[in-house]
Amino acid sequence: MKKTTLLLLTTVLVITGCKGRSSGTRTGIGSTTDSTTIRYAQGFTLTYCGDIRLIDLQDPQKEETQSFHYALVPKGASTDGIPKEYTPIEVPISKVICMTSLQLSSFIKLDRLDAVVGITSTRHLFNEEMNRRLEDGRTHKIGIEGNFDNEVIMAVNPDIILISPFKRGGYEALKNVDITLVPHLGYKETTPLGQAEWIKFAGMLLGCEQKADSIFRGIEERYLALTRLTENVTTRPVVFSGELQGGNWYAVGGQSFLARLKDDPHSGGFTMDSEVVYSQAANADYWRIVNSYQGDYSYQVLADDDTRYTDFKAWRNHGVVYCNMSRTPFYESMPMEPELVLSDFIKVFHPELLPDYTPHYYTLLKE
Repeated sequence: MKKTTLLLLTTVLVITGCKGRSSGTRTGIGSTTDSTTIRYAQGFTLTYCGDIRLIDLQDPQKEETQSFHYALVPKGASTDGIPKEYTPIEVPISKVICMTSLQLSSFIKLDRLDAVVGITSTRHLFNEEMNRRLEDGRTHKIGIEGNFDNEVIMAVNPDIILISPFKRGGYEALKNVDITLVPHLGYKETTPLGQAEWIKFAGMLLGCEQKADSIFRGIEERYLALTRLTENVTTRPVVFSGELQGGNWYAVGGQSFLARLKDDPHSGGFTMDSEVVYSQAANADYWRIVNSYQGDYSYQVLADDDTRYTDFKAWRNHGVVYCNMSRTPFYESMPMEPELVLSDFIKVFHPELLPDYTPHYYTLLKE
């Protein structure tokens, strides 16, 4: 497994934090006073210029990709002196469209679903308040990626639309509605705390910056306490991820927030040749699976799906770590709860460290 491109979750248990990363500094307008600092997220930097916040967004994994620049301007304040490459956004915003569950997770955590007037897919949406908002028309479905309903979008008239610019999202058509499109690059972050820190981005847009900072400090403290809990662990299991789909193996990339692998450049999911998987993962201790199986998932279900699964050591030794997205709020809550994900893995790999803990997302499949 030394050169595998499969997901290795052992690294999650030993993270002690990325390099501290302060807000950037610029000169030219106003006086700079730091408030919020960005320590883990690599997709955005923040500069304070008086009451104006300059936000620079860029793919955290690729230095040469397009960057995006926004100036968050308090309502009624002057925009004089803002560098021309920065698009002004009046804050706090009161209406936003979220294109992904990851984006929505920040608004859920901040208890600000009142600001979300549009979303795309509602598959696996558990949040009761958001479901009520969809039912009574306070929040609208705007279609799916590549087939957005521009009439609905214009009718709800959001202040901004959060997008994922490096995905195939059909965003070109949205430019015709003349609403500011703001990239949200949390999905490109390579660490759990980096992804969770995007709550500060939402907090600045909503005018609840201090609340966002406070929530993130709690997440960070709990997460780092868990990493300290595992410092003296000597046995670190090897874990692989994914399933066969249409003859190919679908796995999480080695640069995703769940894993860091030197020899795999992917941040999202990607397919691999099944033979490569079998040759590299046959003796892994654990197997991570996330799906939406309708019914009781089991080792027999895996065997019935593909008899080659039974060749894995993790199958034979009942080492499957499982999350059913149809029964847990995986997409809408997990990005803002990395400490719970880490606790789940610790409970599986080192149960003696968390004897009274009840898993939230991942559990060890028993039967």
